[in-house]
Amino acid sequence: MSAGSINFGRYGKSFQEGLAQLIFEDRPFADQITEVFDVSFLELEYLRVFVKKILSYREKYDKHPSVEAAISILRTDLEKEDQIVQKQVRDYFAKVHTRELTDSEYIKETSLDFCRKQNLKEAMMKSVTLLQSCSFDEISTVINEALKLGSETNFGYDYILDFEERYKPRHRRPITTGLKEVDKICGGGLGQKEMGVVIAPTGAGKSMILVHLGTEAIKQEKIVIHYTLELSDRVIANRYDSCLTGYPLSDLSNFKEDIYKQIKDINGKLIVKEYPTKSASTKTIRTHLSRLIKRGIKPDMIIVDYADLLRPTIVRKERRNELEGIYEELRAISSEFKCPLWTASQTNRSGLNAEVITMEQISEAFNKCFVADFIFSVSRSIQDKQKNQGKIFIAKNRNGPDGLIFNIFMDTSNVNIKIAPKAATAQANLNPVALNPKMQKKVLQKRYEKFRKGRK
Repeated sequence: MSAGSINFGRYGKSFQEGLAQLIFEDRPFADQITEVFDVSFLELEYLRVFVKKILSYREKYDKHPSVEAAISILRTDLEKEDQIVQKQVRDYFAKVHTRELTDSEYIKETSLDFCRKQNLKEAMMKSVTLLQSCSFDEISTVINEALKLGSETNFGYDYILDFEERYKPRHRRPITTGLKEVDKICGGGLGQKEMGVVIAPTGAGKSMILVHLGTEAIKQEKIVIHYTLELSDRVIANRYDSCLTGYPLSDLSNFKEDIYKQIKDINGKLIVKEYPTKSASTKTIRTHLSRLIKRGIKPDMIIVDYADLLRPTIVRKERRNELEGIYEELRAISSEFKCPLWTASQTNRSGLNAEVITMEQISEAFNKCFVADFIFSVSRSIQDKQKNQGKIFIAKNRNGPDGLIFNIFMDTSNVNIKIAPKAATAQANLNPVALNPKMQKKVLQKRYEKFRKGRK
């Protein structure tokens, strides 16, 4: 194919570097685009050289090069190139082979569309010549072949061809929960494409916990999009004020200037979007997030307060089936926008008096537990609320152990939440069914000793 002066120059340097990176890293995409791709489409010489080496290896060995093979090629197979180009190629590879692209879908879609159009233009030019000889069948064949090239070729994960892919390091990029003991057991916090759920009965502080999690992300200079379906956006924003500064919620107006001085230089970003209860669906959230991205605001964390108050996209006979669908769709949003998503769920009536809330107390739809990566519950009796205390139970954890219980300090007057010291000592008084086998044994032994002494 002859591309002439047509190239990706108008899309910029970073786009072309990302495209070359995808051709190297994404084997199915490379299979698809190489049907319509010409290296001359790349404006930059060092990228043309890099991609030529990758495509030559694929053609010669009939397989995609590994990282080790690429390193070897760049060390030994660049002698014919200019010294400056050699350095540029090696510097480029050193920069990109460990980074993760954040706009890969855009680069794929745009580059494929560009290449397929150029391929179709060439086929149409060829058809003009064929038209003079009235070769209609041949014209039809040429056009149809051009339309087929570059179409979807990814039919799934190939166990052999994609061998290297499953051994590449995965970067979760977790965002801390602000609770060190919890971070330790879940790999540093909730990671990209993961969904966390906070379970609690009404009045236990689900929204406070979600604000705490959002605040910790902001402190890490992340962009947090907080959807509220129950409280007003101003109420949620005030809670962030209190959580970030420590001033009590009841007295924020008296410290207005001091609060602004503390928050104005925070590098993180918070957007609170309010929707009336049951008025927004997961489609509403997805549309809003897409609009934000078009304005240059890409979320690092999404918070939905809370999922049970979303309107289902498909109305079903039973409420539990609607809730199950909502949680599945939220998990899809987390994957689509490549960031952690936190939400909350209310317990059923049995959770009101439970000393430790397990997944059995989840209201309506137990199946919503299946799609979550991390679930913890918050239980607070009347006495706990008076003493600013409570318990959290790690109900599910894909990245570490679960079945653990921690005592917490929770002051809702200024959204101050942290793990209480010596949390493990309180576990002796808990229901042994909720504990792991080792803790069950310890609890039962202590209860037996207490019972035996009482009989004496």
